[in-house]
Amino acid sequence: MGQRIPYYEIAPDGMKIIMDMEKYTKKSAIERKLRELIKIRVSQINGCAYCLNMHTADARKMGETEQRIYCVSAWQECEFYTEEEKVALEFAEHVTLIPTKRVPDGLYQRVREHYDEKQYVDLVLIINQINNWNRISIAMGNIATEI
Repeated sequence: MGQRIPYYEIAPDGMKIIMDMEKYTKKSAIERKLRELIKIRVSQINGCAYCLNMHTADARKMGETEQRIYCVSAWQECEFYTEEEKVALEFAEHVTLIPTKRVPDGLYQRVREHYDEKQYVDLVLIINQINNWNRISIAMGNIATEI
């Protein structure tokens, strides 16, 4: 079907706010490759092919390995993600699936072992930003195309 509505034209003020948040998250202290892995994992959960296509390509451009990109959905069973990455991916899953998973105190404590208060907030914003993009892309009918 393709994109349903030219949403950047219809709601430029709203999209500017979303783009400003995107700029903010890119300046965070959270490592670039980890940000992309989070975006990939959240997009897998939400079933957003458009975002999966974009963020796997972006991760490759940053030098992320195919192995780590392919296995991010099974990060728990892999030795090639750091503990810091694993807790961030677990956190991303919980925030994305918040109606059923919530963010238990134990997970919060594990995240805080690796990330300070500012980084914790930035992780929440990064996770929410990609969830926001997934919902926009799916609702607007964006489709994955060859890059």
